[in-house]
Parts: sequence; structure tokens; C-alpha cells
Amino acid sequence: MASSLTFTVSRREPVLVAPAKPTPHEFKPLSDIDDQEGLRFYSSGFHFYRNDPSKEGRDPARVIKEAIGKVLVHYYPIAGRLREWPGRKLVVECTGEGVVFVEADADVLLEEFGDAPSPPFPCVKELLYDTESLGSVLDCPLLFVQVTRLKCGGFIFGLRINHTMMDAPGVVQFLTALGEMARAAAAPTVPPVWERELLTARCPPRITHVHAEYEFLAGTDVLTTVPPSDMVNRSFFFGPKEISALRKYAPPHLRPTSSRFDLITASVWRSRTAALGYDPDDEVRVLFVVNARGRRSPPLPSGYYGNALAFPVASSAAGRLSRSPLGYALELVKKAKASVTDEYMQSVADLMVLRGRPHFAMARTYLVSDVTRAGFEAVDFGWGEGVYGGPASAGVGAVPGVASFYTWHRNGEGEEGILVPICLPGPAMESFQMEMESLTERLTEEPAFDPDGTIANMNDIYISSMI
Repeated sequence: MASSLTFTVSRREPVLVAPAKPTPHEFKPLSDIDDQEGLRFYSSGFHFYRNDPSKEGRDPARVIKEAIGKVLVHYYPIAGRLREWPGRKLVVECTGEGVVFVEADADVLLEEFGDAPSPPFPCVKELLYDTESLGSVLDCPLLFVQVTRLKCGGFIFGLRINHTMMDAPGVVQFLTALGEMARAAAAPTVPPVWERELLTARCPPRITHVHAEYEFLAGTDVLTTVPPSDMVNRSFFFGPKEISALRKYAPPHLRPTSSRFDLITASVWRSRTAALGYDPDDEVRVLFVVNARGRRSPPLPSGYYGNALAFPVASSAAGRLSRSPLGYALELVKKAKASVTDEYMQSVADLMVLRGRPHFAMARTYLVSDVTRAGFEAVDFGWGEGVYGGPASAGVGAVPGVASFYTWHRNGEGEEGILVPICLPGPAMESFQMEMESLTERLTEEPAFDPDGTIANMNDIYISSMI
């Protein structure tokens, strides 16, 4: 399996790549949605590319390095450094110092990662620049890129980006522009827009919604006590057959309006809760990263690349969630997702100012971000679309195991679907997998919905493990 693959990566010394032309020196405050404790980390991602014989003699590392200098002329704040003003307010000092670039070679073939590469990836730390040693996001480069050439002529593009600067749609917009520069474009097709003042607190600020996402639960979570070395990453694939099975177990009145995200999140949240062995009375939560770009009036301008997200919450007693049919979790997920409005977003920005920019609550919480429509897989540096584009792993942020990023994926059989990386302690991962397999094995007949609250032929999930 690819997860057991080992290889050696030879890195050159990191270098700073500055904008190719002079850029303004100024201070640009982040928005009050950007500027929250939960986003003060470096998110990471990979893009895998095949060899293209027509590009013989072209070095992807050199091409991308030159393109970075060009794209930073347009995205010059990314070449700056974060500073902290009074009230923990983050601002970018546009210094033009540049971003970190690393050129590397690996003694491995792309084919050795499997027909359809997916997390967990082997040798992750060798393919990404180490930002953990920085200890802070202040006064440090905002972007780290490593291009690793493979023996077959393909390459891996790895990046770490300071999350306060941009969310997933913003990262894709930036990488798309970088790809255009690598393909000799004169300027990005979509000009970048800063305008972070559009998501800034009112004066005076006022909280108008309940924000359970920033209300901390009493007690602890097993995930906070598990050493990172004891955490296990596995990815699970939901194709058309899996989604169809899930939909059949939803209550009839929810089937037409439940999205793939709703169905997957409700089912995984329920099974994950059972696997982690919470007490029946423990409150457990699922947080969703909701893209608010289309929920504002007027909408954010095209080209806005800052964070435009919210973390609405669904919660339940662990015992009730685990015992109830899928419809119970599904109702909670749909209700929470629908709560994000223009005023909700403004209330979050105001809360950040009034409460000291808190971290979203993580105890007994599962955080989900759906980036299937973000377009990571379409980023093209001149070697065509990648065979994989998306997060480097499932567990990110301060507590590994809290978050899952849903990505678009084509499996080894050519089926298109959603890939869900899961990060759990070893024993919990085995329980989670057994829970899924036990549900799968009972799928022998057409499922039937029981209006009294039970499910006939209960195996409402079929999940293909990609490990």
C-alpha cells in the first residue's frame, strides 16, 4: 500500500522568492473573520503531477519558482509578514521579503503512490517544509512551497499557507493564478481583491446570534490526550453507490433536499462518535466550515481571497446520536448549515472583537470542511491537471483528529466521488472501520425506512477504505 511506501528525499537549501517587481510597502489589516485564533496555523496541501513527454527539458521547480515571483507582484501581501497590533489585531506588513521555496528530488515513481493517490501519504514531512518549528505565525513567511521531482519525470507540489490569509477558495484562486503565470500569462485571469474591511466588526460591535462554536464544553476530549504518534490516518471513498445507499436510509421528507455533504457528514459523525466511546450523556458536536461568499448581500467581490467562512454547530448527547437512525443526525446537520446568513457572519466578526478573538471549541467536536468544489485538482502549472489535489492529511490544527477535509476524488476503478480523510487514535480507528464494515455487510436487500425510528436491514453506509 502507498501508506507503507518509503523513499528518500534530497532537499536543496530553502530560498526566499520575492516579487519580481517592486511592490508597495504598507500595512494591511486582516478582516475580523480572518483574525481568529482557530486560523493561526499553516494549512498544508499536495498536488501530484504526471510526467509530460512534451515538457522534456523543462524543470517544474524552475518554472514554478519563476512563476511565484511573478504572481507575488499581484498578490504582494503574501510576500509580507504578519504583525500583531493592540487587541491582538493581525495586520500584514507588506515588506516584499518573499515566500520560502524548496527544490527537492525523490527516488520514487508516481506510480508507487497507487493508481489514485490519496491521504494518508507516506513521508509527508519530507515533502513539506517544516513550519512546526517556527512556534508562531507572527513575523514569519506566510507561504512555504516545495517542488519535489520524481524519478519518472512527474513531480509533487507541496505547500503550507498561513490560514489567516486565505481559505480554501482563496488558496485555489491563488494557485490558479500561479499556474497561469507558469504557463506564461501576463496577469491572472481573476485579479485579486483585498477589501478585508468588508468582513470587519461594526462600531460598536454587537453579537446578535448564539455562537455555540465559540462556547467551550466542560470536561476533556480523548483526542487531547493522545500523542500524535498514536494517531492513524485513513481515507474513505463515497461514490455514487455509497451516496445512493445513504439516501435510501434518510427519512422520505429529507431525501430530496439532502446533499452529499449532509448525508456523509451525518453518517460519519454518528459512527465516529460511537468509535471514540464517549459517555452517553456527553455533548458531542460537529462543526462545518461554511463558505459565506454566496450568503452575503451584496456578495463579496469576485477575486476576494480572504477567509469568508463560518463554523455553525450541530450538537447532541453522544448516546442519542449513536442510537438514533440517520435521520436524527441529518436533521441536525441541515438545520445548523442553514443558520449561516449575512447577519450571522457580521455577528461572528463582532464577537471576535468583543471576546478577544477566541479559538472555536474543539472538545468532543468533529470539524468538517467540504472542498470538493474548490477546484484543487484543476490547478495546472503547465503539466496538465493533477492526479491528486487537496489536503496533505486529515488531522490539522492544534489538535490532530478534529478535522476532515472532503475532496473530489477518482478512485482506481475510475469512479468519481468524495474522499473523506479520517484521523483517529489507533483503537478508535479500528472501531470506526469495524462499524462501517458491519453496516456494509448487512446491505443485502433494498433498505426500508421505518417511521417508528428503526431501520430495516440496517447498513446505511458503504465506505470503501482507500488505505
